[in-house]
Amino acid sequence: MTAQETFLLLMVFGLFAGILSGIPAMLAISGVPLVTAVIGHFFGVFDLGFLSFFPARIWGIMTNNLLMAVPLFVLMGVLLERARLAEDMLGVLARMMGGSARGMGLSVLFFSAMIAAATGIIGATVVMLVLVGLKPMLDVGISKRQASGLICASGTLGQIIPPSILLVLLGDQIGNTYLEAQQKAGNFAPLPVSVGDLFAGALMPGLVLVGLYAIYLAVSLRPAKDAPPPPAADRVSRAEIAYTFLPPMLLILAVLGSILGGIATATEAAGLGAVGALLLAAFKSAASRAERRLIVATGLAAFALVALQVAGFGRSGAGSLAGLFAIAAGVLIAVGTVASAVRLWRRQTLLPSLMDTIRISGMVFGIVVAASLLSLVFRGFGGDRMVTELLAHLPGGHVSALVIIMLLVFFLGFILEAVEIIYVVVPLLGPAVLGTDISPVWFAVLMAMNLQTSFLTPPFGFALFYFRSAAPRNITTIDIYRGVVPFIVLQLLALAILAAYPPLATWLPHVIFG
Repeated sequence: MTAQETFLLLMVFGLFAGILSGIPAMLAISGVPLVTAVIGHFFGVFDLGFLSFFPARIWGIMTNNLLMAVPLFVLMGVLLERARLAEDMLGVLARMMGGSARGMGLSVLFFSAMIAAATGIIGATVVMLVLVGLKPMLDVGISKRQASGLICASGTLGQIIPPSILLVLLGDQIGNTYLEAQQKAGNFAPLPVSVGDLFAGALMPGLVLVGLYAIYLAVSLRPAKDAPPPPAADRVSRAEIAYTFLPPMLLILAVLGSILGGIATATEAAGLGAVGALLLAAFKSAASRAERRLIVATGLAAFALVALQVAGFGRSGAGSLAGLFAIAAGVLIAVGTVASAVRLWRRQTLLPSLMDTIRISGMVFGIVVAASLLSLVFRGFGGDRMVTELLAHLPGGHVSALVIIMLLVFFLGFILEAVEIIYVVVPLLGPAVLGTDISPVWFAVLMAMNLQTSFLTPPFGFALFYFRSAAPRNITTIDIYRGVVPFIVLQLLALAILAAYPPLATWLPHVIFG
């Protein structure tokens, strides 16, 4: 073993030790490589000149337009969660599905799939499901173990169902790594990989996973013998359904449709989602009809601008009447957005939402910057070359390399968070796979589904932590661990289906983007 390989192993072991010690992950991911690099310099196996590239890397991160979408999507999710729109949706959906154990379980699942596309924040989603869904499930006879597993698993759907923050981060790393790996392999004009490709690619696998969950619940959910009889199903009017579900569904369709339709970039769509969530939250708390009419008019003006863009007026500038209408709509949107912000500020909703957004976004960007230093030191020790040579000489070629990466990601999910895994594994191990003819979209969706499992695997599955923090004490940790096991198996089954049938991830992007 060479000196460089020795230092690389020491850095890897030190990294895991630092994370497991309980210190913030950002400090462990950045501090261990820095210390290893300095020690390696004194032994003559590392050139500290590599660290001179670090400021440029930070500048590249901070000026990355794609990463600007992260805090906007976070704000969108936080606002929808704090507006308590989810409680109304789950209540109406449960009444529609009937009061049985199976109906309540499926209601929580379908509600989670819908709200996942709007929030994408696991902590907020799991805690919200505990608060609004746990007691109704227990009341209809669902066991503590099944209810715990369903809430934890459903709360992670936002990581695979677009628009997802996880997919945005993956899109950034996969796109850069794929471009670099293809150029090293001699392909100097590879097709770019965008977040829109990943959103389209993850849609079908996400629905397959929801379908597997639904089949399992339909077969396994049985009320306890001593459970009270289900209450008579309440009649739900069409007006109530439309009032409850139409606004958030329109917002989700606007955000996702604008990306998949090529109307907006991921960052622009995230801005649209943040403003739309602001309007929905203000509409929910509006005190007068005049306020609600202004908010509705603002939303209609936004859709009108999108329609003008689709019709081609935004690109060609044709039509003076259309131009005047666009200006008037823009003014109305500005007025309505400011009025909504003022309303939420007075209701003490906006400031806590902004603080949560800053905290979550700061954590994400801190890990991104720290992982950039880790990647730089890893390359300084020649780790990228060693990994490429090792994986290239495996029996089975790039297929074996892909299997090893997926296994590594799965086991890392027991101890690391998904963001950390993305910014550590993809730039270090991804080039060995992305330099081949493997579809980068398929690889990215495989990673996303694998990473979703990491939120459920003990002992450090974050969905389990969030559930434990909000659940009553009569639900034990063993109940939670046993409850998530069937859903982990279902996630691995969905991962196997996707691995065996790549068109599940590549067909829709090809249809939409060509």
